Amino acid sequence: MDMPVLKIGKHSPRHPLIQGGMGVLVSGPKLAGAVARSGAIGTIASVGLAAAHPDFTGRNYFEINQKAIKEYLAEAREIAGPNGILAVNCMVALTDYELHVKAACEGGAQIIISGAGLPLKLPEYTKDYPDVALVPIVSSAKAAQLIMRRWKKTCGRIPDGFVVETPLYAGGHLGARDEAMVKDPSLSLEVVVPELVSFLEKEGLDIPVIAAGGIWDREDVLKAFDLGAKGVQMGTRFAATEEGDADIRFKQAYVDATEDDVVIIHSPAGLPGRALRSPMVDRYLNGDVESKPCMANCLTHCRYRKTKETFCIAQALVDAYRGDWEHGLFFCGSNVTKVKSIEKVEDVIRSLFPE
Repeated sequence: MDMPVLKIGKHSPRHPLIQGGMGVLVSGPKLAGAVARSGAIGTIASVGLAAAHPDFTGRNYFEINQKAIKEYLAEAREIAGPNGILAVNCMVALTDYELHVKAACEGGAQIIISGAGLPLKLPEYTKDYPDVALVPIVSSAKAAQLIMRRWKKTCGRIPDGFVVETPLYAGGHLGARDEAMVKDPSLSLEVVVPELVSFLEKEGLDIPVIAAGGIWDREDVLKAFDLGAKGVQMGTRFAATEEGDADIRFKQAYVDATEDDVVIIHSPAGLPGRALRSPMVDRYLNGDVESKPCMANCLTHCRYRKTKETFCIAQALVDAYRGDWEHGLFFCGSNVTKVKSIEKVEDVIRSLFPE
């Protein structure tokens, strides 16, 4: 079949593929730059970048996170070259969400992808950067319609694309209130993508829908296109590439993962999340977990900060990025069991789009 052309705002990658944003630092400048250089859209996840920055003192988290976003975008641009397309994934659930978005725009991001809540104020935060394309992440057509109505009313703007992410297979926080919602068939790509595509067509809007969650190989890509998607987003497989920014021990955990190792946890953010059953997660599931101190007031809703239950998720994700198997939280998609080796970004993309 002919590949669809993915056009997000003014940006059209050679391949209709977005590399998913994975924090903390799993999709940093090296991965995003390599993906963009190979003709897809490379994405830096903005969350928690300060944690690994040399200027972070423990007290200047918010200031350094903005600095890190700009520096990592510059680093990714060096790798991607002038024609590579770079996005930044900014989570609505962050207390400094607006600062992340503005730092990404100032740093030269061409696309802002935004989920972990409804990005209702995103156009307001980017009004000085009209060329930056805005792409909400949703798990239902209803959420997409709500965002469109609000943006139209407050800013006279519509989204440049929608990432539809199904909680059934996605990694990390799953855009669902509880585990029952994770398994809800009405939130599957097979239901939501055609529903949203149909709605947009009826409205006469040429807004691309990008399918995410459980995308692994060419067969998955073609299925998504059959549903009406104009592009796909992939995270887990890219996390375990040579160019991935995480420590080699992080990638090896993916290579070694079996189906029994993949669990759903109730995260400190109050949402279900998919992760590997590392020693820390095992202790947590058994009701016995110690946590490092809160790194920063980084989440608008955090059970650890409010009640000292659970653990500091930022610290646990940074530990995972650094390869600390004993203390890290290793988020993953359900496809993590298919990771058999550490691949190169270019080879992954070529396997999806051999033409």
